[in-house]
Parts: sequence; C-alpha cells; structure tokens
Amino acid sequence: MNYSFRKKNKIVKYIILHYTGMKNLQSAYSRLNDKFSDVSAHYLISKQGRIYNLLCPRIKAWHAGKSQWKRDRNLNDSSIGIELENKGHDHGYTQFTSKQYESLKKLINFLKFVYRLNDKNILFHSDISPNRKKDPGEKFNLDKIGISRF
Repeated sequence: MNYSFRKKNKIVKYIILHYTGMKNLQSAYSRLNDKFSDVSAHYLISKQGRIYNLLCPRIKAWHAGKSQWKRDRNLNDSSIGIELENKGHDHGYTQFTSKQYESLKKLINFLKFVYRLNDKNILFHSDISPNRKKDPGEKFNLDKIGISRF
C-alpha cells in the first residue's frame, strides 16, 4: 500500500507543494494511485487546473519521504501533499499554468480554513528535504497564489 493511517494524536500542520516530475499527467496519476508504488499524495492539479482528490486528508499519504522542518520530522505524519503536474527538472521543467495557480489558490485557501493553517505552514518539498529534492522549483511563483511564507 502507498499510504497509511495517521496516528490519532497527529494533526495536519503543513501543506507540502510538489511537482510530479513525470512525463505526463496520466503517468503521474497512475503512479500516485498505484498501491504498489512507494508514493502518494492527497491532491493532484493538472495543467488545465483540474483538481484530483486522490486521498482523504485524514489518511497519511507518502509524499514527503525523509523530511524535517524545524523540530518536526517525517512530515508525512502531519501534512497534506499537493502535486502539480510538471515534468520537473529531469524531463523538461516548464512554467506552471495560470489555471494551476488559480486552482491551487482555491485549494490552499480551503485547506487553510479547514485545518486552521497559516501561510508559514505552506512548504515546498525542497524546504523539507533540501539535499534530496528540488520541487516545486525556481519556476514556481508563490505570489500567484497570494502566499507570503517568511
């Protein structure tokens, strides 16, 4: 299985932003839904702005891997993972689309409300695994979703 259940004492504290790093949406969708893969996410946003809810946020997705933010470790335990369709650095990294930004902004605002999160708890995969991950990368523009993290 590519997910597990959150421990009862673990609450959602973070939203982690990723890019898929795969050649196309179908490949990313298939991998994120493959119970035999070692990766999953709660949401996937296509270049056209379509939001796919892949896992209930109450379930622990496997998107952060070995990770740390301040004193918190293993952020899968306390985060929601959002994947943005993008080929990434290994397959022809491109700009994110305006439709992706619009959908991401709506989703983040909803999640911030539900889980009582603030902007400083919106993190990049590269923030929590700096020596291992680059996503969502230098082409991602936080200003386009109205987030001020630091």
